[in-house]
Amino acid sequence: MVKVTVLGSINVDRILQIPRLPLPGETLAMGGQSSAGGGKGANQAIAAVRMGAKTNFIGKVGREGAADFMLDTFKKDGMNIEHVTYSETAGTGQAYIMVDEHGQNSILIYGGANQAITVEDIQSAKDAIKTADRIVAQFEVPIPVIIEAFKIARENGVQTILNPAPAIKDIPTELLAVTDMIIPNETEAEIITGIKVTDEASMKANAEAMFKLGIKVVIITVGDKGSFYATADKDGFIPAFKVQAVDTTAAGDTFIGALSTKLSLDYSNLEEAMTFANKASSITVQTQGAQNSIPYEKDVHL
Repeated sequence: MVKVTVLGSINVDRILQIPRLPLPGETLAMGGQSSAGGGKGANQAIAAVRMGAKTNFIGKVGREGAADFMLDTFKKDGMNIEHVTYSETAGTGQAYIMVDEHGQNSILIYGGANQAITVEDIQSAKDAIKTADRIVAQFEVPIPVIIEAFKIARENGVQTILNPAPAIKDIPTELLAVTDMIIPNETEAEIITGIKVTDEASMKANAEAMFKLGIKVVIITVGDKGSFYATADKDGFIPAFKVQAVDTTAAGDTFIGALSTKLSLDYSNLEEAMTFANKASSITVQTQGAQNSIPYEKDVHL
């Protein structure tokens, strides 16, 4: 069984159904609202555990009912949450997700306890990192804690996967130096490299730019089109499975969590693992919400 440790955010998602984004100064009636578990880190960890990985999660929550709601979800899926700690000063993270009638979403994030994770928390979770096959992190937690976690991973031969979301223009070289694989979407890739993603040639150009930053493997996800990969030896494009999207929330997180579970440590099955991850993601977009829409391994039929 693959052992995956995820360092990342925990949010309660407030999902707002809207016909379209409101214009400046406009008041727009919603079609409905609901709440669900979310956060990029939590979504990726749930995807990993549901796809069969032994999953440890490193994160932080506040001391309120929202935290209990999230932790109960983790426990039900059999995730190890020994290193999910409590903040005494910040509330559990929240995301306000506006979903239009075409299933596309726009998201506002309140970081809360996610931004209170410290380097000391990472040191306390050292064993969960050292004993993993790979660790996954995103940018919804402070970058210094990701650097610390990835350094521990690198020192112990643990593979590191970075999902640079939300995107930042200048990723610290200290972090890139200890990152094995990076998985941005097309927007995030452009922010990192300055190269707009328009076709496969521009994806290759993005990958080459990221290789120069020290990254070994690049995957660029492009929504309902699929995902591009590049290594030092080869590159290619894995098309998406065509489905009717209801809500794209957590689609990218499902892809990353599923990939982290199925990918060989030597990347030898990269195309197969990406195909599986694309399939899992295609199931996620057919259901409203984030964590409730992430499928289990038994549901992913190729």
